[in-house]
Amino acid sequence: MKYLFDKVSITCSRLTTKTYSTSFSLGILFLGRRIRNPIYAIYGFVRFADEIVDSFHGYNKKELLAAFRKDANTALQDGISLNPILNAFQAVVHQYGIDKKWIDIFLDSMEMDLYYQTYTEESYKKYILGSAEAVGLMCLHVFTNGDPGSYEKLSPYAMRLGAAFQKVNFLRDVQADNLQLGRTYFPSVNLRNFSKADKEKIEGEIEEDFLEALKGIKMLPASSKKGVYLAYYYYWVLFKKIKRLPAEKILHERIRIPNYQKLVLMVKSNVKYQLNII
Repeated sequence: MKYLFDKVSITCSRLTTKTYSTSFSLGILFLGRRIRNPIYAIYGFVRFADEIVDSFHGYNKKELLAAFRKDANTALQDGISLNPILNAFQAVVHQYGIDKKWIDIFLDSMEMDLYYQTYTEESYKKYILGSAEAVGLMCLHVFTNGDPGSYEKLSPYAMRLGAAFQKVNFLRDVQADNLQLGRTYFPSVNLRNFSKADKEKIEGEIEEDFLEALKGIKMLPASSKKGVYLAYYYYWVLFKKIKRLPAEKILHERIRIPNYQKLVLMVKSNVKYQLNII
């Protein structure tokens, strides 16, 4: 009875999401029940790839990522995998017609983290495309239930939202990325002399992404709009918190939203959604 294995697979994806991200877990709970499991499956796949390059120190990350990519391709080809995370993911890819090119582009960006330490404007844009915009498009396939017309219309906004989230993550994690992993994602920025002007330039770019993405959120189906807006609202508040801080502070401290405040934001975003003032 394969449905039992499929049930185990999506349970693993759900557990992965809840373990690694409180904010996304809350956002998924605000999605329509039908699309929660598919988004858990996408997050589980993305998270495992990201953990290989970010956390598996002392292991051969290159070999592990290559094996993960190979196993993912086999799962997509065969329609099954003994890796529960990949099994859940391949089912969603087939059900919603997710374009494999976005999966490849995402994995390419993960591979970049194995080699790149300082990003140029070109490699920065390539990394954002794969690590964030491609993931937004995978989720959009689910949100639009595989409808080509709606997907095409909303794609630019989904990409901007993914980019906004990723750039906020870069600012939030700049200390760990630079000191622990040796990475500098923002092009033409010297983190040893990270200035107010550098920070304001990056923030201006992020704000434009957020404002453009909100237009697309307003056009999403009801089944996904509230959950996506919650994630947007959380990241917007986190961004505003980072924006208020001096440049030197984010170099020495990971800025976060406490869990109790996340619950408050959840209530506020729901009220704004119900009153149609998003």
